[in-house]
Amino acid sequence: MMIESSTGRSPSEHRIRVNDVELAYFEWGAEIRGELPSILMVHATGFHARVWDQVIHRLGPRHVISVDQRGHGRSEKVPITDWRPMGHDLSELVAELGLENAIGVGHSMGGHAITEAAAARPGAFERLVLIDPVIVSPGDYGTGGWKLDLSGDEPHPTAKRKNEFASVQAMIDRFKDRAPYSRFDPAALRDYCEFGLLPAATGSGFTLACPPQTEASSYMTSRSNPGGYDSIRMLDIPVMILRAKRPPPDRDVMDFSSSPTWPGLVGEFRHGKEIYLPENSHFLPMEAPDLVARYVLEYEPGA
Repeated sequence: MMIESSTGRSPSEHRIRVNDVELAYFEWGAEIRGELPSILMVHATGFHARVWDQVIHRLGPRHVISVDQRGHGRSEKVPITDWRPMGHDLSELVAELGLENAIGVGHSMGGHAITEAAAARPGAFERLVLIDPVIVSPGDYGTGGWKLDLSGDEPHPTAKRKNEFASVQAMIDRFKDRAPYSRFDPAALRDYCEFGLLPAATGSGFTLACPPQTEASSYMTSRSNPGGYDSIRMLDIPVMILRAKRPPPDRDVMDFSSSPTWPGLVGEFRHGKEIYLPENSHFLPMEAPDLVARYVLEYEPGA
């Protein structure tokens, strides 16, 4: 199945069943697989595989796979009650696709998941690029946060997101002048909206491909995997962390613009390196696709 992207390059869309869930993934450059290391890209909470289109467009001819995580995009809509299964999903996907010595790129929740997968599949990745991964300090796991009760009096605010749109353009118009979307590259905003909607079950209009309750449940369970540090310490490959601006002391629960990454994380990796980008927000892949593509290709501006 071919889908035209706003980059002018057409990925193939696939379905695969792993870890008892059906995932959708998109593939570019299958015909040149093996010429250079393959790249696996994993998105953040509430997003989808096609938000990487503008980054992929800047990578040149490459074999790239971008996956919709469970509950997101065109993957099966299952509840998210724990973050560990996302890592298991990717681990099985990597095995099924036979990836070896690939470059793993994960943003936010995707950074957490791809770290788990890399630890579970030695040899699958030659290096990782973690873009503002949602990995908090070891002592913060199992503390604070929201209770996973989306039917209660105080659900996570994202559960109340607008879910219905008359058209892709209506979604673009709603978001283009609002933070953080107003910082997005215009083509990346269109990709986010175009591929972030599915035809409504009623037959009229569209609904979000990541239902608001799924997005909310992901945020509410973000501290559910304290064992992630075992995976981090197992990795014996280079890991580059791109960390966005620090959060203010009075950060609001709905302010997703600053970094959720524990500043001490880089020291937990055997071969960790951090690039601090204080001028950028948490939404780096959509905000600065040129910059992200350069780091994926191991280019450091000014080096």
